Amino acid sequence: MRKFFKTSLLGGLVVILPVAILGFFFKWLFKLVTDLIQPLADFASALYPFPGIIADIVVIVIILLSCFFVGVLVTTKLGNLLHRAFDDVLQHLAPGYRTVKEVVVQLFGSAGNSPFSNGMVARVKIFGVNCPTEITGLVVDRSADDIFTIFVPTGPNPTSGNIYHVQKEQVTLYPGIKLDSAMRTVIACGAGSAELFKSKQV
Repeated sequence: MRKFFKTSLLGGLVVILPVAILGFFFKWLFKLVTDLIQPLADFASALYPFPGIIADIVVIVIILLSCFFVGVLVTTKLGNLLHRAFDDVLQHLAPGYRTVKEVVVQLFGSAGNSPFSNGMVARVKIFGVNCPTEITGLVVDRSADDIFTIFVPTGPNPTSGNIYHVQKEQVTLYPGIKLDSAMRTVIACGAGSAELFKSKQV
């Protein structure tokens, strides 16, 4: 009876707790966003008789539309020129701007800019071919003399990690593994790796 009660309670927690945590996360995120845009929401409420939540939503929609139109603009020749000039000015005025921008580009940039969208999953013998120890990594670059640049994400936060430059012989590629599947094992601190690497290797 005690075992049944414990098993049922833990089973319920496994189902309910992730949903509750996700709900708290979105509540926190929404509050963070609404606090940031509060001056704009107050301005919108002053112009039109919007309820508070509607004003927040209107401002968020306007911000998203602005991001979309700016994205369209920078694809044009004039927009790209203005963007570069704006970047140059900000880099001189705010030294930390370049670092912040590079992080954002790595996470949300195009496939040509982000290792999280075009890196290939690999297992790497970072201590040399004669050492059996391997790590999960992403091949993010490769030189003409077959030196592989590997990004090794840290668990449970895959956006931070270390960079290694290793010989071709130290790298086993797994083109059949999708990046999001590999990232799930990193977030889980390695759990699920045995199943992940059943995929065909090169």
